[in-house]
Amino acid sequence: MAGFRNGRGRAGGPPQRQPQQAPYGYNAAPPPYPQQQYPPQQQGGQVYGEPEYFGDPHVQQHQQQYAADNNPGHTQVFSVHDDPYGAGATYQAGAAPVPTGPRLSWKPLLGGIVLRPADTFLRMRDHAVWGPALIVTFLYGLLAIFGFDKARDEAINATLSTAIPYVLMTGAGFVVGGLILGAVTHTLARQLGGDGSWQPTVGLSMLIMSITDAPRLVFALFLGGENGLVQVVGWLTWLAAGALFTIMVSRSHDLPWPKALGASAIQLVALLSLIKLGTL
Repeated sequence: MAGFRNGRGRAGGPPQRQPQQAPYGYNAAPPPYPQQQYPPQQQGGQVYGEPEYFGDPHVQQHQQQYAADNNPGHTQVFSVHDDPYGAGATYQAGAAPVPTGPRLSWKPLLGGIVLRPADTFLRMRDHAVWGPALIVTFLYGLLAIFGFDKARDEAINATLSTAIPYVLMTGAGFVVGGLILGAVTHTLARQLGGDGSWQPTVGLSMLIMSITDAPRLVFALFLGGENGLVQVVGWLTWLAAGALFTIMVSRSHDLPWPKALGASAIQLVALLSLIKLGTL
């Protein structure tokens, strides 16, 4: 009796396996590359059936080295100083100052000290200003002698051959005094944690000393150093000098204003006692 087929090849025989439908949906094409049960063929140094870079000996060597270094029991070599983000350009105190712009000529420099002191001092913190500082301070010293009553009378009553060396020596003395006071201000700023250079600090301090005393000197030339108006103008210009010294040291040495004012204290006291109050 012939058996009926109901999932069986023969009556009473073992059931036949139906081919499984691939889960690719309706009318979906089978995968283009069936699984291979044999190793890929190699021809001409290139392995077929694999991506192209698998046949590169350099890539295979790198993969083998990476696998060997990261297996249990192996240690990967690295440096504790390696920075994956690269070396940053972080500014550190005491290092060379970061350039902030080109050097200003004498006219923008002198005008900037009065009109734009913060920007001017920050821009000139990397540049020496010896030319303007020495010339302006020397000219200021030549005229400053006429702002003191006793010194003016001696210069006027002296002969020309005596007055000229006297005036020149006074101008040179103001230059030397400005250099010394500027060096003291720079030294104190560095002691308080500043990081500025000494040449810009000394040069700018000489310019501040000369420029801020110019209004008092103009009145003193005509009214005398002991005049009450001259004394008032001297106090006002001294306060202006203190503000400019504080801004200059703060910008040049990266210091907060209390420390910058402290670094300028000796120079301010010297200017007040020797020049502003007419006790020179």
